[in-house]
Amino acid sequence: MNAETLQKATFWIIAIAAATLVFTAFGAAAEAQQPGPAAAVAESQEDNAETGAPAADTSGSFWEILSAGGIVGVFIMLLSVAAVALAIEHIMTIREPVLMPPGLGDEVRELLAAGKLAAAQQRCRREPSFLAFVLGAGLAETDSGWPAVEKAVEDAAADQSARLFRKIEYLSVIGAIAPMLGLLGTVIGMILAFRKVASTHGAAGAADLAEGIYLALVTTVEGLIVAIPSLAAFAFFRNRVDQLVAEASYMVQHALAPLNRIRAAGHAKGGVSGAGPPPPPVGGR
Repeated sequence: MNAETLQKATFWIIAIAAATLVFTAFGAAAEAQQPGPAAAVAESQEDNAETGAPAADTSGSFWEILSAGGIVGVFIMLLSVAAVALAIEHIMTIREPVLMPPGLGDEVRELLAAGKLAAAQQRCRREPSFLAFVLGAGLAETDSGWPAVEKAVEDAAADQSARLFRKIEYLSVIGAIAPMLGLLGTVIGMILAFRKVASTHGAAGAADLAEGIYLALVTTVEGLIVAIPSLAAFAFFRNRVDQLVAEASYMVQHALAPLNRIRAAGHAKGGVSGAGPPPPPVGGR
């Protein structure tokens, strides 16, 4: 099993676990906020006595509230599961020890100072990471000179940082889609409510309109509940990626500094000994 397959398997395991945690937590919170059976029955009986209406079934649960959102609510809850799973995965992978393994930069610097270029490249391949990839790209261009090394380092850092930003971009997408789905549910709910009014020629009462309005409110709330934490998480991870990329770039420059000094020393020696070709021999000697 390669690293990519392992990462995908880990992501789906996290997604399933996150879904279980989300539904369990929300269900417990909803049940805790509901009044006790005795209080609900007493309140219902008191209201019915005042209005003369028949007793209504007050037994509701969190799952009934979710089901009131219809198919739109299901999609919003799936987005919430994906957002939680992505946030957990980012917390596990977008960390300094993962992107910049401890000691890697110092070891590469020491190996380059000792002139062990092949050993430095092997050290980078042994521990794949953001820092190792950028260092390896620079070390691969040592024969082309220091400007080529700097260019390779810049390109590799830009590529890896773009990968990280694309990775966290999904949270921003979820944060944008969730309220749009909530708005879609709102529109559907209002359509259902006004269709009830039209079908009864304006004789529909509050109870007839309640179902459509209930759908509209539930989907709106669900969309906002998913969007707000998703956008907050995206902003947090975006700032964290910026910070870690800046630290990694500084560490790369520090680790590759011996290459620049070796190049400068080589130019200095070339300037002393390379004053030009020897003069031609006199008299053909």
